[in-house]
Amino acid sequence: MAPHMWDRYQRDLQRVIVPASHRPDPRGWDDVGLHAAWLGHSTVLLKIEGTTVLTDPVFSERVGVSLGVATLGPKRLVTPALRAEELPPVDVVLLSHAHMDHFDLPSLRSLESRMARVVTASRTGDLLRGPKWAGVTELVWGQSVRLGALNIRAFEVRHWGARVQTDTWRGFNGYVIESPHYRVLFGGDTAMTDTFGQLRTTRGFDLGIMPIGAYNPWIQAHCSPEQAVQMANAAGAEFILGVHHQTFELGNEPRLQPMERLRSALVRTDHRLALSEIGQEFHLAR
Repeated sequence: MAPHMWDRYQRDLQRVIVPASHRPDPRGWDDVGLHAAWLGHSTVLLKIEGTTVLTDPVFSERVGVSLGVATLGPKRLVTPALRAEELPPVDVVLLSHAHMDHFDLPSLRSLESRMARVVTASRTGDLLRGPKWAGVTELVWGQSVRLGALNIRAFEVRHWGARVQTDTWRGFNGYVIESPHYRVLFGGDTAMTDTFGQLRTTRGFDLGIMPIGAYNPWIQAHCSPEQAVQMANAAGAEFILGVHHQTFELGNEPRLQPMERLRSALVRTDHRLALSEIGQEFHLAR
């Protein structure tokens, strides 16, 4: 293990994980609107016209390589706003790519249900061992799947999909989620790219879920908050929900800097900021 990794691991052993400052209550969400709660990192609980979607579920204390008795990797800064067992029944689990802070196997095992469908990137379904889901659908860029009232389409982002150094062939996606009355954009993990502009239609997006953290020094793989706003604007997103920050120490930027920069980027249109803290809820009715 590299010395800096060992130092961080030792330091994290003593650090207490702070409770999320808000606790959402999805039991009160109706079946006719668009509802969202940020549970931490890139995990967002959505209810879109009655269908419940969970993005990149991560509830573990650490993400990384399992050593059997322990996991070697970053430790949470903040607890999940809801634990896996506190969630309502989930209809669709949406996985952007196989990186361990997005495709957390212990969390996925805790969610296994014959009622839930998994939509994931190409050549990642093998990680979901066993027939314990209602179905697993892999999508390549441009492909879509209809699940009840929702149509989910994968699109190209600028990132990479390898879980370990040798499996560079794994896919990585962003997703367009459409219902009869709402459109949601989930950017997954991405650096700055012009593919978001290609998603724009006359209808636009009601909500853009955009990654805004780990850009320092990883700007070639993770967009800055300002770039996230540029891409969301290019896609025509009305509201923006910033994720991939405040939960794990993945970059060198200060913990609160991503949200501060997102606020600054939206200062002239601050009503577009869907929420700013883990556990907060967003609601939209058309």
